[in-house]
Amino acid sequence: MIESMTGFGSASRQLDLGGGVYATVAVECRSVNSRFLDLNIRSPEECRSAEMSLRELVTKQLGRGKVEFRINVHRETEASTQSTDLLNSDSLKSLKALEAAVLKEMPNAGNMRMGEILRWPGVINEKNVDDELWRKLTLEAATEALTALKGSRQGEGKALLEILMERVNGIRAIVEQLKPLIPQIIAAHQAKLTERLTEILTGIDAQGQAVAKNDVSERIKQEVILYGVRIDVAEELERLKTHLDAVESALKKGGPVGKRLDFLMQELNREANTLGSKSVSQESSNASIEVKLLIEQMREQVQNLE
Repeated sequence: MIESMTGFGSASRQLDLGGGVYATVAVECRSVNSRFLDLNIRSPEECRSAEMSLRELVTKQLGRGKVEFRINVHRETEASTQSTDLLNSDSLKSLKALEAAVLKEMPNAGNMRMGEILRWPGVINEKNVDDELWRKLTLEAATEALTALKGSRQGEGKALLEILMERVNGIRAIVEQLKPLIPQIIAAHQAKLTERLTEILTGIDAQGQAVAKNDVSERIKQEVILYGVRIDVAEELERLKTHLDAVESALKKGGPVGKRLDFLMQELNREANTLGSKSVSQESSNASIEVKLLIEQMREQVQNLE
């Protein structure tokens, strides 16, 4: 499946810290567009040991996107747990003395807030949990969040696939409508060219002005060259069809197709511009404008694909 670079995922795991205290490791990850894989992980001290493994995991599963992981640890206590059982008196006394010493040197520093006190290492009695357990639980939650992120990106990719195919079919329809008109367009232009050449050969232009004979040969050459360059758009239409086939093939193949499709958008746009510059009829001019509009819509969506 093709994937968008935009997505979101979350997951959590709970850890028993003893004494009626529980810690919840909550992981949120989100991604947006980026030319390359840009990974940023924000985690508390308890979960730092999982960062390297998480980076390896993300690198294997995602190719592009600005990806951010936010990992938080929330501590909760059971309702039946007594506050006196939770607090470490010695740690509180040490923290109080430390705060007093700081305020003596820096009176304007301000007192610590309740949340800061409770988060201070050692203030709440917890059983000793080794780093490996923190790493394991953090990585489990992060892996589940990453799976949800990929699911979100794939869902967005499916929607983008439908939008892009709709635009591809729209361009195909324009090309098919224009193809049968090419002989008529050529015939009409030939008639105009014949009229111009007749004017030149008779020595009188459309405004009734005399044309110097020594200019006749040069003007005929210019008209013929202009005719040869401008009239035939069949090649451009065929190349448009070829590029559309390549776009459709890439979308059906799936996987990381964003960069390839971005290149194909440039090729499609080049052919559409040439079609417009060669236009000798209102029909082909309108077709060029409509095709360029659809290509621009596709290009905007392609920027979202991995």
